[in-house]
Amino acid sequence: MDVLDRRLVAALQVSPRASWGEIARVVGEHERTVARRLQRLITEGVVRVTAIYDDFRTGHGRPAHLHVHVRPGSAPKVAEALADRPDTRSVYALTGAADLGCELVSPSREALHRTLSTEISAVGGVLQTQTQVVLHTFRTVAEWHAPYLTEEEVAELSPPPPPDALPDVERLTPLEQEIAELLTADGRIAFTAVAERLDVSVPTARRRLSSLLERRLLLPRAEVEPALLGLEVEAMLWLKVRPYALDLVGQRLAAHPNVRYCAATSGTHSLIVQVVTAHEADLYRFMTGVVGSYDEIADSDLTLITRAYKRGHLRKSGLLTLEKTT
Repeated sequence: MDVLDRRLVAALQVSPRASWGEIARVVGEHERTVARRLQRLITEGVVRVTAIYDDFRTGHGRPAHLHVHVRPGSAPKVAEALADRPDTRSVYALTGAADLGCELVSPSREALHRTLSTEISAVGGVLQTQTQVVLHTFRTVAEWHAPYLTEEEVAELSPPPPPDALPDVERLTPLEQEIAELLTADGRIAFTAVAERLDVSVPTARRRLSSLLERRLLLPRAEVEPALLGLEVEAMLWLKVRPYALDLVGQRLAAHPNVRYCAATSGTHSLIVQVVTAHEADLYRFMTGVVGSYDEIADSDLTLITRAYKRGHLRKSGLLTLEKTT
């Protein structure tokens, strides 16, 4: 992708449902140019627009991160087996002690227990797993965008901020659940298409879909491999943070432009941070200048992501993203 492609993708990441005209106005390009370029990137599988649930607030599931140790030579086979599971959201190959990283979302504590105690261990090649359950999410990947826009451009494209006090739990109605399933398959689906698929009026489709997004029960997401955006180095960082400072450190790291994901977890490390940079030297500066500036961080474990097999429930083929099929 050239510089303009990357700027357009960044704009789509900020506002995945923005019209081509809105994006064109903000980035200062002709609407036909924006439409042609972004439609090409979507058609080729470089970019996929989808949506992810706020798992905690919708009661959709319990996110957990797994470190998976496998038999030598079996990592690709195990990764594909994990990616085939409908409850895995992301699967990565890692450097370091663990061979694979996996994020899964279980609908209940019982399902999580069954998955961890019998199903994952039954996958051929799996030797050992270590699990850390997400307690609080500071930033999701849907809230990150590549650093190719000015602050003014981001502000123009950004949706209105959510209300100060959102309910802790909001169960989706049957109609909202149907709309959510359409959005997770195609994050840019038109209101008219929703109305036709669900046999409701267009105003009803518009009102219900907009409500889901405004209440942040669903987060639209433009998925693209960071390497295609010139961000060649991707790392998973596990931090031990002193409990009194966990919220402060989590919020500040989540606001950093190189941080794609940040969440508090159970287990030996209390904070997981996913970082992307253009070069290893930039990651070094992030570790020394950003992470190293916090006395509240007692320990860190840094691993690199060498390949993604699945992100946001979307399978990968090299650097391309396949369409959602489930």
